[in-house]
Formats: sequence, C-alpha cells, structure tokens
Amino acid sequence: MREIVIAGNWKMNTNPWEGAMLAREIAGLMTGGNGLSQVTVVVCPPATHLVMVVTTLSGSSVMVGAQNVHWDEKGAFTGEISADWVHFLGARWTIIGHSERRRWFGETDATVNGRLKRAIASGLRPIVCVGETLEEREAGKTFEVIERQIRVGLKEVALTGRGGIVIAYEPVWAIGTGRNATPAQAQEAHSFIRDLLGRLYHPDLAEATVIQYGGSVTAENAPALMPCPDVDGALVGGASLKLDQFMAIIHAAAAAKAAAR
Repeated sequence: MREIVIAGNWKMNTNPWEGAMLAREIAGLMTGGNGLSQVTVVVCPPATHLVMVVTTLSGSSVMVGAQNVHWDEKGAFTGEISADWVHFLGARWTIIGHSERRRWFGETDATVNGRLKRAIASGLRPIVCVGETLEEREAGKTFEVIERQIRVGLKEVALTGRGGIVIAYEPVWAIGTGRNATPAQAQEAHSFIRDLLGRLYHPDLAEATVIQYGGSVTAENAPALMPCPDVDGALVGGASLKLDQFMAIIHAAAAAKAAAR
C-alpha cells in the first residue's frame, strides 16, 4: 500500500513564534494512536521560521519542509534559498513549482527541473506541483498541460517510488478560491499522472509513487477526496494554518488508508 502524505504549506503566514506554536500543537495531537502513525505529516513554514520549527519538532513524527529551493548550490541569487542550507537546518522536504511560484515569480517547467535536481542532490524529498489553469481546463488541455509539466519538470530525474519524489496535482483554478476539484475530477487527473509515470518510467515505480491532491482542501471535502484510489494525501494551504482543520484532514487520510486495507 502506498504511503499517505499530508503536507501543510503555510505560504507567507505566521511569524516564527506563531509557527513554532502551531507546529508544537500539531505534534502533540499526532500521538495516541487512531491510525495517525500511518500518515506522513509535513509542515512547510516560511524560510525564516525553519530553525524554530525544526527545533520545536525535534523528536516528533512531524517532518519539516521548505517552500522553495534554488537550482544552484550557492551564488549571486538574491532572495533565494539553498537546498543545502535547508538540509543543514534539519528540514528534509521541499515544495517545488507551486502554482503561485509559477504565476507570480516566473517559475517554468525548466526551472522546476533544475530545482528538483538540486533538492535531490542535497538530500531533500521534493513535492513537485503540477496542474492546469481554469482557461486550460475549459479548453480541454488539462492532460496536455500536466504531461508537459511532468515530462520537462522530471527530465533526467530518476523515479524511485516509495520514499522518493511526491507529485502534487493542484488545479490552479482551485487554489485559494474556495473551489476544489470533485473526487471524480481529482481521481481522473491522478490516474492520468500515474499512467504517465508508468509510461515514462515503469508501472511498478508509478504505482509506488505518492500523488497528492492540492487545491482548497478542507476538513469538509477531505473525507470525499482521500478515499479516491489514486489520491495519496493532500498538499494543504489555508486549512493547514488552522489546527482543527489540519488535524481533521489528517484523520480523514488515516481513515481512508485504514478502510483500504
């Protein structure tokens, strides 16, 4: 059975003290059974919070990730963050190619590929985001866009299956809008991604690869999304900043995994 990963993307929210407090509360609720140990939980605070959050979560089951890393080890890249530094600070995950990076900061499939390679070389586990805009979906280009993003974004990158690259399908039209893909829409896209990975690599590797859903995931819609056979958890935005919401999503993922056994 595939790993289930719930990752919280805090974006540009919380201050370091608020972030550390939220991390402590999440870690405290991850104990005590209820199948939660079957879910891999990651929080991705702003880069300025990494030291405090990593320190706060030391010894807990909750992992820490960055929201972005650069494709070079170091250099004249004002405002960027080195994957080596992220690893040095104790974080072991990173988000790459989030739609907000693509929309606002010029991220391309090619730069995603560079960041991905550097993240892997630095010992980080990447969550690679793909997904279409509303205009692309309405034009019937959803699969075309996803295939291009994966082919270019993962170019010359090995797929290792369990414990390796995570793909996050995040329909851009659902991010921060309060809209989310229906379970049928999410399953269709995830099934396409898994089939594509099988064709590009090997069906067994594709079957073992985690594919998360991201796009206005909430405590209300998670129970319907998490049981989809090709949905392996979620990349959570705003709801990850609300303790009760985030924990409800984790519980929904744990319940779906238990029911699938």
